[in-house]
Amino acid sequence: MSQVEESIEVRVPVTDAYNQWTQFEDFPEFMDGVERIEQRTDTLTHWKTSIGGVEREFDAEITEQIPDERVAWTSVGGEARQAGVVTFHRIDDGTTKVMLQLDYAPDSLTEKVGDKLGFVKRQATGDLKRFKEFIERRGGAATGQWRGEV
Repeated sequence: MSQVEESIEVRVPVTDAYNQWTQFEDFPEFMDGVERIEQRTDTLTHWKTSIGGVEREFDAEITEQIPDERVAWTSVGGEARQAGVVTFHRIDDGTTKVMLQLDYAPDSLTEKVGDKLGFVKRQATGDLKRFKEFIERRGGAATGQWRGEV
């Protein structure tokens, strides 16, 4: 398994950052390579990705979700093996630190080479920057919210 840890500060309150992150079907708006996510139940999502020419489909189960604090998941089927957590930390009333920890298993030779070259780390950094731009451009107004706990 390989691991990536990245973080970014966004100029929105923690509730707004968290609410937007719970809108999984909007991830293609800011996650490069994510073609589609379908929220099938409160805790199950189906992903279709195309990253670096490698296409994958898999399900991910939300294993923990605490409003304004964290969202954790693990893949449960399909062509990808990964697990991760995103945590939300209040800096002040209008600023949130979003932290991503991702564990993943590169499978193909292409993925293993990309892993060694830091592709996934750069991908995560870019995705967080695009999340920041997405939510800040909206003035912190999330496209929706899910406030339940898992």
